[in-house]
Amino acid sequence: MDYEMEIRKIDHSNEKDQQKLLDLLDREGIRLDQFLEYSIGVFQNDTLVATGSFYKNTLRCLAVDKNSQGLGLMNKVVTHLQDQLILRGEHHFFIYTKASYSRLFEELGYYTIAKVDGVVVFMENRPDGIGNYKGKIQKKYIAGDRVAFIAMNANPFTKGHLYLVEKAARENDILHLFVVTEEASVIPFKTRFELIKKGTGHLKNVVMHEAGEYMISKATFPSYFFKDETDAVRAHARLDLEIFIKHIVPVLGIKKRYVGEEPYCEVTRTYVETMKTVLESNGIVCEIVPRKETETSPVPISASMVRQWIRENRLEEIRAIVPKTTYDYFKSEAGQELIEKIKGHSGRH
Repeated sequence: MDYEMEIRKIDHSNEKDQQKLLDLLDREGIRLDQFLEYSIGVFQNDTLVATGSFYKNTLRCLAVDKNSQGLGLMNKVVTHLQDQLILRGEHHFFIYTKASYSRLFEELGYYTIAKVDGVVVFMENRPDGIGNYKGKIQKKYIAGDRVAFIAMNANPFTKGHLYLVEKAARENDILHLFVVTEEASVIPFKTRFELIKKGTGHLKNVVMHEAGEYMISKATFPSYFFKDETDAVRAHARLDLEIFIKHIVPVLGIKKRYVGEEPYCEVTRTYVETMKTVLESNGIVCEIVPRKETETSPVPISASMVRQWIRENRLEEIRAIVPKTTYDYFKSEAGQELIEKIKGHSGRH
């Protein structure tokens, strides 16, 4: 039957092919992911029988029509997507898949990193990938009785972030601070990392890390497996925490995790509440810290507030809600370039 089948790129602006894609995914209980860079379909006599896509180096929205399973079509889809990623310079691939499909991907050379039983499995194509990551962060291990953890994006680093870091550093012997590496924010990772490093330079027990590819962001997590957003958020948190508990906690000896309270966003609040439940059921203290408020009103300081004030040409006013190091950066030549970028950026992050 091979000669009757054709692999071709799916153009999401082509209504006919897009509808075929949506129909196939719907039959397999999958929603179309909002983060896709490239999609293909296997067509048999103009009927879509298999599909797959990728976002950065993660394969997603993989599906084979139930009437065409057993023909090796998933292998064809995965191989084609991997070849395209290699052409883009990527060689380390990740897959999120339903738990029921994990054996299939094991046969295609993928290894389980973490899983939420009966829900979703996170896999990679390297047997030593997560091991190498653990070896890298272990180089920064420091012995201590009270060892804490914070993960942050800091887009940009504010006095709210600083308040959280100072509190955790004051209450613990060592604080491991992981900065989200993924470039899903208007402010690049390198800049975010440097602003945090400079803003916390006076805290001698803070150890900074690049979060790398194993800390799952909202953009990376495949919420398309779930019809309900709350279920997706809880599954995202559980999978992210499975990696944290299984691979990061034992390597660094972490006893406590700090996270900022979420007073407004219900999605983030669900994530934080799930985090506290899961961590404390595994013997790790989780402290949800109330947000630091502005000096003039009881409004929590946020990175989105800083970006909004920049868009409104209120640069001098951000001095009140960001550390001096962040303010000085925005006054610099490089900072001026970033200000123009922020003004032209309409996304949430």
